[in-house]
Amino acid sequence: MKVGQKRRWKMFVVAGATMALVTGMVSTVPSVYAGGMIKADDDKWISIGMGIRQSFNKVEDGSANGSHYSNQFDINNARIYINGGIHKYVKFTFNTECFACAVPSNTGFASNSNIGLIDAIGKFEFTELVNFWVGRTLVPTERGELNGPFYHAVFDGFRTPFNQADFSGNFGNQNGAGLYGRDNGVVFFGKVHPGGTHLLYVASVFNGLRSNAAFGPNQRDSLKYAGRLQWNLLNDEDNPGYYTSGTYYGTAGDILAIAVSGEYQNAGSGSLANPAPFRAFVTDILFEKVLPGNMGVFTANGEFKRYWGQDLAAFAAGPGCFCMFTGSSWTGYALYLFPNEIGIGKFQPYGRYTGINSQFSGAFNEFELGLNYVISGHNARASAYWRTGDSPGPFSGDWSNTNPTGQHTDSFHVALQLQY
Repeated sequence: MKVGQKRRWKMFVVAGATMALVTGMVSTVPSVYAGGMIKADDDKWISIGMGIRQSFNKVEDGSANGSHYSNQFDINNARIYINGGIHKYVKFTFNTECFACAVPSNTGFASNSNIGLIDAIGKFEFTELVNFWVGRTLVPTERGELNGPFYHAVFDGFRTPFNQADFSGNFGNQNGAGLYGRDNGVVFFGKVHPGGTHLLYVASVFNGLRSNAAFGPNQRDSLKYAGRLQWNLLNDEDNPGYYTSGTYYGTAGDILAIAVSGEYQNAGSGSLANPAPFRAFVTDILFEKVLPGNMGVFTANGEFKRYWGQDLAAFAAGPGCFCMFTGSSWTGYALYLFPNEIGIGKFQPYGRYTGINSQFSGAFNEFELGLNYVISGHNARASAYWRTGDSPGPFSGDWSNTNPTGQHTDSFHVALQLQY
């Protein structure tokens, strides 16, 4: 009898503690990060959130027999966000991702749902002018990269060739140069407001490509340098750190942001026998106009990239080549958000064009027409889109083939993203 009473008391204590924790989470004001927050005081707090992206895809000749449309449900992303404050000037971020969800493997039990580290950032944020992030974080390149998958204006934002940290399959040695646009390093950033405008500056140093002895081009452990300048001529953009967004659905007012960015690493591409520097130049623009008279919101994004990587001699050298894309690419899309809700959201049709000109493979293009159903901004949005063209997409090996795809392909997609 006494044992039963002790168990009941333990259950009451646990239930009470759990209720107090939940009450604390829901009674606090949400931060700029996704999720709920628990605060000890103004400087000490922690927030936790989540994000999922999933899609259904029909791709021409994508079936097992190669002659029918594929029919595939996919988990594109599944993330846990943890952010916190330790001191007035010191904060941290710890985020995870389901690495194999988008590209399932068959190497063992649950190998298609491995959860792993994607961000681990120590943040020293002193003033608007001077801030440092240290650890594993996004390399500051084009807006499309800094949007991340959840803050693009369209569901599949990555259609131009990847940079080093996306093209790579891992961190560290054996030709690893990062993952999901992230790398290990340090980022300095700040913002000034000349003449009522808003200028964001970012400079960084990262590991970049790593190579083992007698394998890979970077035998001297050269570091990678990356930077970005973003000039907002109208309203400012309020984002964590140097991150960006592809649209604000009109909530930030009128936006006109022009940016340039670049990357450089000596021996950052090529092979052991034929190392080559990796260089990238990117310029992008965001224009968003809240139309007068409650007539909706017009948004346009544009991007141009020029990459310099290895030559064909490095590709011919065989295994061990970190064979980056060499050439130019550009993408642009326009969206219109209707002002009135239909059901629980607003419709946002859009059109997009992407062109790619590879130095070794020739020219490719792709058209996309789609419709977003915006329920709660980037936190709840459904999308449907049709894509047609001969582009092999962002990850296409070394781009050294005569034609990486070989044919024109149509595809149809329905997608959903949710985050808190």
